[in-house]
This record gives sequence, C-alpha cells and structure tokens, in this order.
Amino acid sequence: MAAAPANDRSAAAVLVDQLVVHGARHVFCVPGESYLAVLDAFHDAPLEVTICRQEGGAAMMAEAVGKLTGRPGLAFVTRGPGATNASPGLHIAAQDSTPMILFVGQVGRRMRGREAFQELDYQAVFGTIAKWVVEIDDAARIPELVSRAFHVAMQGRPGPVVVALPEDMLRERVAVADAARAEPAETHPGLADMADLQKRLWRARAPVVLLGGSRWTVRGIEAMGRFATRFDLPVAVSFRRQMLFPAAHPCFAGDFGIGPNPRLLARVRAADLLLLVGARLSEMPSQSYSLLGIPEPGVELIHVHPDAAELNKLYRASLAIQASPAAFCAALEGVEPPRAMAWAGAAAAAHGDYLAWSDPVPVCIPGSLQMGAVMAQLRGRLPADAVLCNGAGNYATWVHRFWPFGGFGTQLAPTSGSMGYGVPAAVAAKRLDPARTVVAFAGDGCFLMNGQEFATAVQHGLAIVVIVVDNGMYGTIRMHQEREYPGRVSATALTNPDFAALARAYGGHGETVRATAEFAPALERALAAGGPAIIHCLIDPEAITPTTTLTQIHDRAIAEGARG
Repeated sequence: MAAAPANDRSAAAVLVDQLVVHGARHVFCVPGESYLAVLDAFHDAPLEVTICRQEGGAAMMAEAVGKLTGRPGLAFVTRGPGATNASPGLHIAAQDSTPMILFVGQVGRRMRGREAFQELDYQAVFGTIAKWVVEIDDAARIPELVSRAFHVAMQGRPGPVVVALPEDMLRERVAVADAARAEPAETHPGLADMADLQKRLWRARAPVVLLGGSRWTVRGIEAMGRFATRFDLPVAVSFRRQMLFPAAHPCFAGDFGIGPNPRLLARVRAADLLLLVGARLSEMPSQSYSLLGIPEPGVELIHVHPDAAELNKLYRASLAIQASPAAFCAALEGVEPPRAMAWAGAAAAAHGDYLAWSDPVPVCIPGSLQMGAVMAQLRGRLPADAVLCNGAGNYATWVHRFWPFGGFGTQLAPTSGSMGYGVPAAVAAKRLDPARTVVAFAGDGCFLMNGQEFATAVQHGLAIVVIVVDNGMYGTIRMHQEREYPGRVSATALTNPDFAALARAYGGHGETVRATAEFAPALERALAAGGPAIIHCLIDPEAITPTTTLTQIHDRAIAEGARG
C-alpha cells in the first residue's frame, strides 16, 4: 500500500528525505552551486555530512561505506569538473562490486544541449562505468528514481549508480509520497544445486575454496567457516578480500592475489575441484588469466555468484549457482561431508603454509627500517577489529601478506588498484564508527593523490593513523622499469615533503621514523594523540618487496636480456 502523500516540499527536501528513508546516515560531499538546494536541505536532516576537499576523496569515502555496510555509500558533487573528479571512486565501485550512489548537480533543464557552464552528458561520460545513469527531470518522480537507484546499486552484482540533478528541478515544490526502504532482492540456491554440490564434493580428491566479491555478511562468513571445518577444506580469499575469512581460522590458506604464496598457488593448481564463491576470478587472482583455461577451465569449477551475467562469462562452470554469498553460505549448513575425505589434513597443511608465509619476523630488507618488524609490532599492538586501509603500490604487500585480518569490516582496499584510496577510506571508516581503530597505509606517491583528505579528518576530529611508507619514487613502476628496461630510470623519482611536518601543518600529529626501534614509540604517541596522525616511515629504495631488491631485479633482467 502506498504511503499518503507528504506535505508540499521542495524537490531537494524530498530527495534528502528519501536518503533517510533508505537508511542513510552519512553523506560525503564537496559543495557546489549546482545543488545549493540540497545543501540547504541537509541543514535540517538527520544525516552526518562530511565535507571533503576533493570529489575523488568524497567518492572513495562513499565507496568505502558501501564496502563496510553492504548498502550504498552516498556522495554529492557539483557538475562538470566536480563530476569528473569523482570518477576514480566510481571506477573502484564498479571493479570492486561495491554499492554506491553519486549525486551530481546538473545545469538547468532549459539550458541543456547548449554546452552551458560545466554542462556534461552524464550518460555519455559515466555510461561505461556505472550500472545505471539517470537524470531526474520531474520532481514528482524523485522517490521512484531514488528507490530504483538504491535497488540497482545493491542487487545482482553491486556497483555504482549516478543520479544527475538539474539545478532548477531541485527548487520546485511538490507533494509526493516517500518510497519504502529499499532492500536488495536475495537470490537463494536451489535444493537441486546444493544436492549436486554435495555429490561433486564427495567425488573430489583435492578440493579448494576461493572466496571473493561482495554481498557478504558476518553470518555468511561464520557459516562458511563451519562448512570449511566440517569438510576440512582449505579456504583462500581473492585479491584484497582478506576480510572475507578470518586469518586465525584453522582452514585459512591465505590470499590469492598478486604474488601469492607459492605453496598456495601450487595447491590451487593441483586442485581437482574449485569452489568459487562470490568472486569473478579476474586478472589479479587468476594470475593474468593463466590459472584456468577460458572458456574451458580444465578443472571442475563450481561457481557461485549473485549475478547470472557473471556465471559462465569467462569460465564454463561444471555447476553454476546463482546465489548471493550470504544465502549460499546459509544453505551450506545442510550439505553433509562424506564419511571419508580423500583430502583429510589438507586444511591444516594449507594453514601451516599460510602461517609460515605470513610470519614477518624472519623477513629482512635493506636499510635501517625493517618493515617486517614494523608489521610484527602492529600485530602486537592493534586490536583484532582494527580497520586497515590502503591504496595501491608495492608498500601494500606488507599489509596483505603480514596483517592477519580478523573478519568482515576490517579491510578497505581497492581491487581495482587505484592509488590514493587509503586516506579517504580511513576517514569514512572512522566516520562510521569513531570507536574503532583505523589505520591507513600509503606510499609516498599514493598519499599525495588524496592526502588532502587528512584535512577532512582534522576538521571532523577523526583519530586515524596514516603510515606513509616513503621510498622516494613510484616504486611499482620503477620495479617494472628495472625488469623491462634495466637502468633506464624515467619519470618515477619523487621529491617529497616532510610528511610529519605536513601532518602538524594540517593540525594533526606527526612522527618521523628512520629506524626500526623508533616505530613502536612513534605508534604509541600517534595512537595517544587523540586526533589524526601521520607516521612518516623512510625506507631504503632498494627494499622494493619483502623478497627482492631493485638491484636483484635489475641484474636478473640484464642476465635474461631485457629490452634496456
């Protein structure tokens, strides 16, 4: 039954009321004249408005909220350059399958098509990134179209939606009923599918589970843990999806992304059955599409995904199950293990391999600051439910390999490989839950892409800790240069500011760390500062990964006759 029409309201007020109806608590924005009416409607709304310093940061914060909550994060930006500045956040949401909605100001309706000031055709600009792009011309349709935006963002394979708001439309007055709260349509596996899954598992001799994607819940992860225990199954997680299975679980086999544990890679290659839940097995986890054949994978593949369009898209599954991860994991409670498992002991062996691979203590790199020891100190000091955030760069290897993620909601990292993500993500996580410990890792190049959002943390009193790992270069690209064009360094060297002094200039706390012994006390002071803090860690440029140096990469490339 439709709700009774509300009192006459401005279109902007109707819009903001819909956000509240759909359960939104937070909005991230950079203000603009194209949606002044919405800014005015925020004034009296029960929403926490985070004022950001650049639209890319605002969009990344909204994407981070989508990752943590499973419901669309919301960003508001102005037209033209404001919209295009937000595009990195949209791209992350698209590749990471994250629900988010970007509301964009638009020129007045009578001006469209004339290339008015900052005018863009948003369907043309964002049509290949967003799941849906819509422009609301009729204020009376705001409840309908905003409801649809929430549903589209959450259902199937989640992703970003763009809603354009003509400036003159927002000032109209209209009497229209609010929509009901949007909930995603759940997709459950059929009984026949689950019976078929059980039969295939009973026939297997070396099965492996690989988890990824979105639409997970705490209860779903717990159910997967019980299933893995009953079946003694090794469980790995896809690239930057470590929060989908607790590292302390005795069946956890590690993460399967860039440069995975060689023992885990060998285990997956030797599997005769691969249970792929929620993931797409795209370039990074598939080891550049070399792991499985396309379209015939060469292994019995059971693929579970909430979106039918993703099933058999690349890999022809032996059994394709359209179901959300949460619903599928609930159904696993009824799947019975065989009396005798040919793979008995595989989970313990895989977990042992993971523990050995993820132990940071033995790792030694050039220079006086040992990142392995830094990770060990963080493991001993931070709470298990701490949220760790990062962008892209070789520095992230230290987090992904050596931090034991404790469960759902503890990781914010872009599977799309977008730099500049860590600081905005940390701001969003701390805004959602100020009591949680939130730590962002960033490289020197990564930090300066969205480091201005440290000012947002200061303004809103968000006590995040940012660990800047500074090697004076775009390290990942330099590593590739040495591999492909040894000795020909071009466009990768960086001259950096004093990041600790920068933190203090913003009004935060700053620490400089040059040696291992300096890190632990610096961390304590940063955590006790009561506000945003930066720990500036200067590492030897030779220490390009935990396992190799730039010189070693250079020498190997010369020996192998690279193109330099």
